[in-house]
Amino acid sequence: MENILLVLNIIFAILLVVLVLIQKSEGGALGIGVSQENFMFSRSAGDFFTKATAIVATLFIVCSLSLTIISREGIPSSISVIDKTEENEEDKPEIPENNN
Repeated sequence: MENILLVLNIIFAILLVVLVLIQKSEGGALGIGVSQENFMFSRSAGDFFTKATAIVATLFIVCSLSLTIISREGIPSSISVIDKTEENEEDKPEIPENNN
């Protein structure tokens, strides 16, 4: 199951890169130099590539989260760092009070 999800994740990543590169550049550099009139008319419902990019991005995120959850099942639970430091403090050798 993990191998299938890994292959799907790679395919989604490649599709996502291709879809982003195919899309037409909106320009404007975060709104700098764009008049208000162009801004109002450029906000359309979105074309095919925008919707496809959103869908593939969602599938990529879901697949990545699934891979993370599946891979965590094989890892044994460990003790916390605080518990480890407390164990180390108990194992310390005692310093002698007199060196005579």
